[in-house]
This record gives sequence, structure tokens and C-alpha cells, in this order.
Amino acid sequence: MAGRRRCRRQGHHRRLPQELTPAPTRQALNACRPRAPAHTGGQAMLHRFMLGFYRLLLALAGVAMVGAFTAIGLNILARLFGWNIPGLDGYAGYAIAAALFLALPATLQHNEHIRATLLLDHVKLGLRGVMELLSLALGVGLSAYLAWFSVRLVWVSYTLHDVAPTGDATPMWIPQLSMALGAVGFALAFAQALWSRLSGQAFFAEPSAEATHVD
Repeated sequence: MAGRRRCRRQGHHRRLPQELTPAPTRQALNACRPRAPAHTGGQAMLHRFMLGFYRLLLALAGVAMVGAFTAIGLNILARLFGWNIPGLDGYAGYAIAAALFLALPATLQHNEHIRATLLLDHVKLGLRGVMELLSLALGVGLSAYLAWFSVRLVWVSYTLHDVAPTGDATPMWIPQLSMALGAVGFALAFAQALWSRLSGQAFFAEPSAEATHVD
């Protein structure tokens, strides 16, 4: 009750000129909003399992970034010393694409994707909730289509024995597998976010003070 009373009385002690009145930060607005109830029972176990799955994909994305750095470094050394190592450019591209897709679910859960909230920040709370639900539903649909397309692409490449046009002739379903895995995780993350929103549970991680601080 005391916290709610402080949020209600904030900024009403003295009227300041409009150009001198500081705009409320996102951290202050989040502090005044009611906290979502925690997960309980089987939902808590499923929530922890999915978060562990997202962290696993994020760790694989980190491994892919190291692989991309290694491939680029070897490519530079090969050009300096005249070595012949075919396929390094392709391997670097595969690793970068793998890091991009594998990091999508954890990035969504940590609420670190770029979001244009200019409209959401200027509408009433009821309308904001409806718009957020529609946005999550649209995200579920688009990410599910991306996951279906990625999995189908892997299957087609595997059945047709598609290989890379470079000299190493890498089977294309191998690098495409990381794209499919990340896209499936991304769709599951959006579905979990929508379900958590409908059931009144928390899914997105709270941003840190450093992330919300603006000089």
C-alpha cells in the first residue's frame, strides 16, 4: 500500500514548468505496475525446463560465434602465408547464421529485442494489454511459419542431397539445422510468452538498472 501511495503521489509536490518536468523513466513505470504472480507446480517445472532450453541454445550460439571468429582468423592467416584451406568463407557464414538464430529465444526471453513502443507508451492500460496480446499472437504465427519453413528446408536439402557450391561441398542440411533449431526455439518462446500473458504469469525478464538508465 505504501509503494502504491508513493507511485500515486510522485511528481505532485510542486508544479514545475513543462520544459523542466522530467519524463518518467521505464524503470519507474514498471515499479508502479503490479507484479505478475509466480509460476507454481507443473507450470514452474515447465517454465524452468524451457528457460534451460533457451540457455542451451544461447550457449550454442556462443560456440558458433567462436567458430566464426576462428574461421575468419584462419582465412586471414591463409591469405598471409599462402595456405590453401577451402571453404573458410562459407564456414564463417554458417557460424554467423547459426549464432543469429540460436540466440533468438534467449534474446526474446530477456526482453532484449528492439521494440518500437512509441504507440504502446501513449495508450491506456486496457488498450495496451489488448495490443500486446495481438502482438504476441502475431509473433507466434510468424515465428511458427519461420520454424515450419526452416524444418522443411532442412528436410528438402537432406532428401535431395543438396551441397554447397564451394569447393568443400558441405551438405547444406548441416548448417541449415542450426537455423531450424533456433527458429523452433523462437516459436516456442513466443508461444510461452503468449500463454504466460494469458494466464497472468511472468515470462519476460525484468531489465536491469544499467539497461534502463539513460543519461
